Amino acid sequence: MKLLKSIITRLSDSLFASVPGRSNRNSDAKLTPSLRLVSHNPHPAAAPDTAPRRPASHAVGQSESIDDAIRRSQNWLLGRQDPQEGFWVAELEADATLTAEYIMLRRFLDREDPEREAKAVQYLLATQLPDGGWPIYYGGPAEISTSVKAYFALKLAGVSAEEPAMKCARVCILAKGGVVSANVFTKITLALFDQYDWKGVPSMPPEIMLLPKRFYFNLYAVSYWSRTVLIPLLIVFANRPVCRIPAEQGIQELFATPRAQVRYRQELPFKKDTDWFTWRNFFVTLDAALKVYDRIAPRAFRKASVQKAADWMLAHMRGTGGLGAIYPGMANSIYALRALGYPSDHPLIVKALGEIEALEVYDVRGKGNQHVEMLHLQPCVSPIWDTSLSMNALVEAGFAQDHPALTKAAAWLLSRQATTVGDWIVSSPKAEPGGWYFQFENEVYPDVDDSAVVVMALAKLCLADRQTRAIRRGYRWVLAMQGSDGGWGAYDKDNNRTILNYIPFADHRALLDPSTADLAGRCLEMLGTLGFDQTHPAAGPALEFLKREQEADGSWYGRWGVNYIYGTWSVLAGLRAIGEDVSSPWIRRAVAWLESKQNPDGGWGESCASYADQTVSGKGDSTPSQTAWALIALLSAGVSDSLSVVRGVNYLLRHQREDGSWEEVRHTGTGFPRVFYLRYHWYCQYFPLWALAMYRNVRTRGQSRADELRRLARETGWFRSEA
Repeated sequence: MKLLKSIITRLSDSLFASVPGRSNRNSDAKLTPSLRLVSHNPHPAAAPDTAPRRPASHAVGQSESIDDAIRRSQNWLLGRQDPQEGFWVAELEADATLTAEYIMLRRFLDREDPEREAKAVQYLLATQLPDGGWPIYYGGPAEISTSVKAYFALKLAGVSAEEPAMKCARVCILAKGGVVSANVFTKITLALFDQYDWKGVPSMPPEIMLLPKRFYFNLYAVSYWSRTVLIPLLIVFANRPVCRIPAEQGIQELFATPRAQVRYRQELPFKKDTDWFTWRNFFVTLDAALKVYDRIAPRAFRKASVQKAADWMLAHMRGTGGLGAIYPGMANSIYALRALGYPSDHPLIVKALGEIEALEVYDVRGKGNQHVEMLHLQPCVSPIWDTSLSMNALVEAGFAQDHPALTKAAAWLLSRQATTVGDWIVSSPKAEPGGWYFQFENEVYPDVDDSAVVVMALAKLCLADRQTRAIRRGYRWVLAMQGSDGGWGAYDKDNNRTILNYIPFADHRALLDPSTADLAGRCLEMLGTLGFDQTHPAAGPALEFLKREQEADGSWYGRWGVNYIYGTWSVLAGLRAIGEDVSSPWIRRAVAWLESKQNPDGGWGESCASYADQTVSGKGDSTPSQTAWALIALLSAGVSDSLSVVRGVNYLLRHQREDGSWEEVRHTGTGFPRVFYLRYHWYCQYFPLWALAMYRNVRTRGQSRADELRRLARETGWFRSEA
């Protein structure tokens, strides 16, 4: 074994020594300082260290290559911090769906903007696949719902059905079954323009608002995102407003069977299973009964339920981020306001549209020999997430705990801590406000993932007492959200009534927010950062949850990132932080799985296709972010000198650009598995920095900087005494 390690180390030396394009070797980066406790501050603090690092077994060429890569990455990130407020935020890109829906929304409001529309059209045409359809992730196949929306938006914008791109799109859509094969949300949007029959849309009577919270199906039994999308739609369903358009802008040609002849009860989402009784069949039958009820609903009930839905919606629109601070809820709130009779120039609609306009992204892309300005829409923005992850990466990379960039970012995060009771109080009535949300403003919807990462970032710094109080509130809120199964969901506790995913409305199968392995791993990492170990009351149930959730091959499912690589990283990082024995068989199985998925180029990658087909888990073209996750996972599991790690680090070094950044075009974030994916534009920046810094620290100091901070937190008990 010693001989094998020696061979790997020598191979590591030759690999890194040959990395080209490094800057002047005389400009060495400062060594990562050691950590000590400052008497006037209870937090572990960094101080300059004049002692040399322990001798590393790898060559000078390797060390300088890594130092240079880290330094350039740090500078790249620093140059993109907001100079006034201190946050970081990057573009959050989805697919063509939102841009198409935006064109439709503006038409519905009679607020067309020719300049915006022309740029959005350019984006839609640029993202069309050669087969005529539109994908939901980079490198993916044409997807029927996105393709139908893009086609309809182009027609609304004046693109002729006889254009070659439209003919190609039409062939692709009809080959996939036409409009009737699209999902429920697409059909609802089309119905608003009289391009689909309401009888082909699942019934969602507004009387649902009157159901008590103790009822098995109530609006707090579904996820936050479902709630913010559905409640405005209840108002829309009750009124069914229609925006009339010229016949030539319609999409009758996308019906494989003429629209008048479509038997909607035989089409999706009403097509029954072949078995006599399934929950799906039960809910399809119930939907038929609800359609009868809809025709005879008592006026008093209908009026009261619509009013309750309107009251709820208006109360949740008071902030500056829009309803739920995500595009679907924001757009549906506008449709609902119009259904209630609000004119398009009403201040509430103007405000809501302005919040959506803030999600616009303008860029210039090559098209043939020309450069064309394009417009597309983000689903939301991610400043809390980007800021807290950047801070964690920079701390690992050696920034002093009182570095001005970090203290400015921390001050901004402190100003964004939720102080209002949100919808989470229904599932966790004993909880008190203290979490963090994802966007610039989403006060009533903080989430566990952001809160845990923010707590980790703040706990690694040296700030005033205000920071400790904020950490304590965040920690308590996260603990209060732990589910009865030992895991954590993102926004609510025990949001796990899986039967509800079979209702026809939920054909996307993402109605709920159950506990997931990636969040459980993150919360364990937070606990470890605060100085806790496996004796903490929340740790035991979480560990048992993770053991149950581990796949047979050793990996973990990634709900919020693509996919098994993301989930496995999240869990292994948490297990190391909480003090789990990394030699345990279940951890070694995860390590073996990761190493088996490494690509020939040394990187790791996984396609969004793994959500639909588990046989391709961990498989895909290498990306910087997924390579970084794999490396952090392996290092967390105690693997630092294997050939897999060496090759992974070398992959990151080889693919770093001169300005210190990495390029990544693939979607590695997840909104809704199988339906909606995300490309975080800076995942390929702070995660590679984090991985390289962690590797450098483990190889030269024997532990990561996070390890050292956790050890000091445990020894000093600075937070345990506060908690």
